[in-house]
Amino acid sequence: MATLRVIVDQLVAPVPGGIGRYTLELTKQLIATAPRNCDVEGIVSAISNEKAEEIETRLPGLAGLHRATLPRRELAAAWQHGVIGSSGSGMVHATSLLAPLRKHDRRADLGTQTAVTIHDVVPWTHPQTLTPRGVTWHKAMAKRAARYADAIVVPTHAVAEDLSKYFNFGDRVRVIGGAVSELLRLPAEPSARAAELDLPAQYILAVGTLEPRKGLSALIQALAHPATGDLPLLIAGPDGWGEFDVASVAAAAGVDASRIRVLGFVSDSDLALLVDRATVFVYPSLAEGFGLPLVEAFNFGTPVIHADVPALVEVAAGSTFVVTRTTADAYAGQLAEAIGAVVTDSSLRTRLSISGLDRARAFSWRDSADKVWQLHADL
Repeated sequence: MATLRVIVDQLVAPVPGGIGRYTLELTKQLIATAPRNCDVEGIVSAISNEKAEEIETRLPGLAGLHRATLPRRELAAAWQHGVIGSSGSGMVHATSLLAPLRKHDRRADLGTQTAVTIHDVVPWTHPQTLTPRGVTWHKAMAKRAARYADAIVVPTHAVAEDLSKYFNFGDRVRVIGGAVSELLRLPAEPSARAAELDLPAQYILAVGTLEPRKGLSALIQALAHPATGDLPLLIAGPDGWGEFDVASVAAAAGVDASRIRVLGFVSDSDLALLVDRATVFVYPSLAEGFGLPLVEAFNFGTPVIHADVPALVEVAAGSTFVVTRTTADAYAGQLAEAIGAVVTDSSLRTRLSISGLDRARAFSWRDSADKVWQLHADL
C-alpha cells in the first residue's frame, strides 16, 4: 500500500485564508481520487484531540493523522532549520512551503519524495505587505525547496515565471490551480436568508482577509468618486494583520461609513448568497498567485473587476473587467471608473456574466487532484 502524506496544518492556522481552502479541497479530492492500493494520510503540528477530530471530520476517508511533537510556530521554525523528525519520511505533499525538506535520494530510497506548493511571489515582490517574520520565513523555506524539493507546485504560469527570476527550479515546476468548493452553495431559502442579512438590492462585494495586500484601501477610497453613485460596499473576510481599519480609511477618504459593511468571516452558504446577489464583484488585490475568489464569482455569473495582476489576468482569460493601473494614487479613481462602467452598462454586465460562467468550467478540484497524483507517479 502506497501512502501520500499531505501537510494539512493550514487547517488549524489562526487565519486559514485561501491556502486553508486550498488545503481542504485538494486533500478531499486526493482522498476521493486515490489510485488502487493508495491512501492519504495527514500531517499536522501538535494539536489537541478535539482539533484532530475536527480535521478528520472535515476530511472523511483520511487514512490517518500524524501529529508532530511541536506546535505550529515551533514546527515552522524547526523545519526552516532542517530539524525534520518522522514527518519527513515517505511520499509527502505540502500544500504550502511548510514542508519537511531535507537531503534525500529518491533512487536510493524509493518512495521518499517531497513536493511543495508556492502560491505566490509576494515575499519578493511586495514584502511590505507581509510581516517581516513572514517574509524571512518564506524566503528561507523557498531556498530549502530549491535545494531539496523533488517538485514545486504553483497555481499559475504567472507565478512560475516570476519565481524563475529568483530560483532555478528547472523542470521541477508543475502548474496546478484551484477551483470552487462544492460547499459553496446557495442556502435552501435564499430570499429569506437575504432578508435576515439585510442585503441591499444592489451592492459592491469584496472578499478577502483584511490586510494591506488586498487593496481594500483603494476600493474604499473609490467610493468617494461620483462614478460609484451611492452603491454600498460589503466586505466579507476575517481580520488579518497590519491593523487595517476600515472606518479610519473611510473617514480619511470622506466616505460615509454607513456605505460600508464589514461582515467578517461568513459561512459557505452566506458567501454563495453574497456573491450571487452582488451587482459587481471587485477584487482590488495588489498581488496574487491565483485569486480563487474570482473563480467563485465566475461560478455565480457575477461581473468581476480586478487589477492587472498577471496571475489574475491569466485566471480570468478575458472574462473580467481589468483595471490597468498607472500609479498608486490613481488606482482608487480607476476602480471607481470601472465600477461605474459595469454598473451603468447592462450589455457589459451581461457579457461579463456569461463569459465568467463559461470560464468557471475550466476549473475542477478533481482535475487538480489527478494532476497531483500524476506528479507523484512521475517522481
